[in-house]
Amino acid sequence: MPYYCVNKNAQSNGDHEVHDLTPGACNRLPLAGNQLALGYHQSCASAVQQAKMSYWQSNGCWYCCPACHTS
Repeated sequence: MPYYCVNKNAQSNGDHEVHDLTPGACNRLPLAGNQLALGYHQSCASAVQQAKMSYWQSNGCWYCCPACHTS
């Protein structure tokens, strides 16, 4: 089961990206100090829902969570 985090820093459009921390899953991870742990989730969908509790404008990373990335 993948372990996820959300970037504490928003992108220019206001999104806080959710990332899969599984080794090798993503090459666009935020620095460790900018990661808010979301824990283990069956899918990116539940990880994004949890991220929205802290950052209402959260989105899946295009690279490691494409099923949860919205334009």
